[in-house]
Amino acid sequence: MDKISAEEMKNEGETTVKESGIESHPYAFHVSGPRNVPSPNWKDLINSSWKKDANYKRTVMACFIQAVYLLELDRQENRTEQNALAPKWWIPFRYKLVETLKDERDGSIFGAILEWDRSAALADFVLIRPSGAPRAVLALRGTILKSQTMRRDIEDDLRFLAWESLKGSVRFSGVLKALKAIADKYGSNNVCIAGHSLGAGFALQVGKALAKEGIYVEAHLFNPPSVSLAMSFRNIGEKAGFAWKRIKAMLPSKADSQISYEEGGATSFRVGLKQWVPHLYINNSDYICCSYTYADGAQNDQAATNKENAKPTNCSQAAAKLFLSSKGNQKFLEAHGLEQWWSDNLELQMAISNSKLISQQLKSLYTMPAAQLTPVKR
Repeated sequence: MDKISAEEMKNEGETTVKESGIESHPYAFHVSGPRNVPSPNWKDLINSSWKKDANYKRTVMACFIQAVYLLELDRQENRTEQNALAPKWWIPFRYKLVETLKDERDGSIFGAILEWDRSAALADFVLIRPSGAPRAVLALRGTILKSQTMRRDIEDDLRFLAWESLKGSVRFSGVLKALKAIADKYGSNNVCIAGHSLGAGFALQVGKALAKEGIYVEAHLFNPPSVSLAMSFRNIGEKAGFAWKRIKAMLPSKADSQISYEEGGATSFRVGLKQWVPHLYINNSDYICCSYTYADGAQNDQAATNKENAKPTNCSQAAAKLFLSSKGNQKFLEAHGLEQWWSDNLELQMAISNSKLISQQLKSLYTMPAAQLTPVKR
């Protein structure tokens, strides 16, 4: 048997302590992170995982969001650079933290900008950024139910619940400014925004705001909020409106001509620019986001009315890439959790959705007043 030196015993003891401490934390990357995701290497220069494997990009985006959750938990629990949990969630993918987004009201971290780490990549003989890998990612966390940040998180949750809008939040302006800055710096084609839960709500609305300016940024939205009082009232109003239109369609021709004039006299125009198509990751067992799976019955009713009246429609179909988890019924916490999106046994169904909620939220991008039309920026 080989002899073990005192120094080796000391190192072994320190390793044991390390493994029983921060390294065994339930949120440590090697404990709860993805199992079979390779780090970038020289092979990616020939056959990039970012380009060939949509699951890889989804996994990395979810890990970056998890890193933002942990940045805030590291802050609350006073962890140092040596024992922080968050960095392990971006370092394996050769990215680095360049900026954190903080809520000025309580100092909490709700977002982060991660950039491709060229120096770390070069150390692994990755001479250039793999095809499909973004230069920068803006990641946004959701609600954390801990005392130091819970108040402001829930305040924005209630803001969305009441108005289906987050524009009144100080976080909205901070995210918009940050995303616009990196899009200007690297080009919108080289930038992604990703968010989970409340963070996905901010990502969707900020991405939409930039799309109106002709800046199209790839968006990955995990469990985005879909339930609001405003939406409920609007749905009631829409049902009444479609019923009234059906009644109008049965009236004499004079009324028909008046309707045609009112609709034709609108000052909005169909936008001929490319569509902004966000990626939405939905679990049907999650009551916070499951409304995105409802088909656009209103559009079907409208189509039926148009068919009855023999009138063509020039309505543009708002679209999103909708990914549905197909695991069957799950408990809410599991269905709304972020961890499911990097799970090895995740089964997804993908479709270009005609979701009613997506149509409601994105239709203003394709029928805007002429004064608001902005050329596409790259």
